[in-house]
Amino acid sequence: MTKGILGRKLGMTQIFSETGEAIPVTAIQADPNVVLQKKTIEGEGYEAIQLGFSDEKPNRQNKPAKGHAEKAKTTPKRFVKELRDMKVADYEIGQEVKVDTFTAGDTVDVTGQSKGKGFQGAIKRHNQSRGPMSHGSRYHRRPGSMGPVDPNHVRPGKLLPGRMGGEQVTIQNLEIVKVDAERNILLVKGNVPGAKKSYVTVKSAIKAD
Repeated sequence: MTKGILGRKLGMTQIFSETGEAIPVTAIQADPNVVLQKKTIEGEGYEAIQLGFSDEKPNRQNKPAKGHAEKAKTTPKRFVKELRDMKVADYEIGQEVKVDTFTAGDTVDVTGQSKGKGFQGAIKRHNQSRGPMSHGSRYHRRPGSMGPVDPNHVRPGKLLPGRMGGEQVTIQNLEIVKVDAERNILLVKGNVPGAKKSYVTVKSAIKAD
């Protein structure tokens, strides 16, 4: 059965295994999520549950969000997301989803928004190679050829400078090393997308063995 929870990335640290091996881990704060809505095939044409995480500030709450949250007997949430492929019958509106749904050794996919890098050149953004840096070369870090002469325009999809980062990224098949139910923290092996304090989604891996 697919499991999922919303959380906040706290940062990275390391823990040591029984053999003394240092394991790099990312700490994810996953306070109890609230099931705000259930979507069914009869009603919406697909099955999903809508989870909410982290209370919204009172001065940022609007009437539609308040009315939606009141059905689940909770307050409006800052991070709301639908999770598909969940067994909807196992959840009720207003139910809390906690970190203990996962256990150490589970394989998960973590989705977040990557760090924004601003406007970057083709070398940094697309990992292209640079030209010679000396001996009269006038080609150093430029994008390169704009394409063949015939169409008389730059073809769509040409790898050019532009805004980099700030995109939704999913890292698959990460292992949960430890579940701290008292502090609502998941320790995931390796790195996950996003800056510190950014929101992430943790779901059971779709490509797990």
